[in-house]
Amino acid sequence: MNSEERTTIILARHGECRGNTDGLFRGRMDFPLNERGRRQAEELAGAVTPLHPSTIYSSPLLRAAETAEACGRRCSLPVLIDEGVNNISLGPWEGRPKTEIARESPPEWDLWLKDPEQLDIQGGETLQQVLLRSMESLNSLVKRHKGATILLVTHRTVIKPLLAGCLAIPSPWFWKTHTDTAAYSILHFDDLHGYSLYALNRTDHLSSFTTEWI
Repeated sequence: MNSEERTTIILARHGECRGNTDGLFRGRMDFPLNERGRRQAEELAGAVTPLHPSTIYSSPLLRAAETAEACGRRCSLPVLIDEGVNNISLGPWEGRPKTEIARESPPEWDLWLKDPEQLDIQGGETLQQVLLRSMESLNSLVKRHKGATILLVTHRTVIKPLLAGCLAIPSPWFWKTHTDTAAYSILHFDDLHGYSLYALNRTDHLSSFTTEWI
């Protein structure tokens, strides 16, 4: 197969923000990068530049857009905003400490830990809804940029659904993959095989990063 027929997708998570260090459910809360997050964004930019992305897309939230802009400066590319890869909406959970949710809403917290695909927070989105909208965006980008390398900067609760959708991971899938702040994964797409995973949660470019297991 001609390599020009293969599309490469770099899925990058945003750098660290206060919501990460304070243990908050972030959702659509618009946290900017903190100092370490800005450093992580520059380190990510150094890692993805040699992969020669031809286009950069980002979630509209500041922590993702600022990370994407660091990559854009290094690659001399503009950053295009894609609403389809915005973070999950968590309704009344947004901005609240995870410890508080665990204490005040034990049944919902238990679902988050064991089967988050079944969690349906009033006023928010389900992970299945995120999977459907983010896959629609990704498929559209792959069709639009066939044979190119796309850098997509987004969030943990978008990257995990995308990996599940692209690789047909059965539910419950959320805790079966992992992504750290400013880490990146690589997918390939071609018409014969569909999506395939080439790299997962690369962190070797980072001097420090934030790991979240819940």
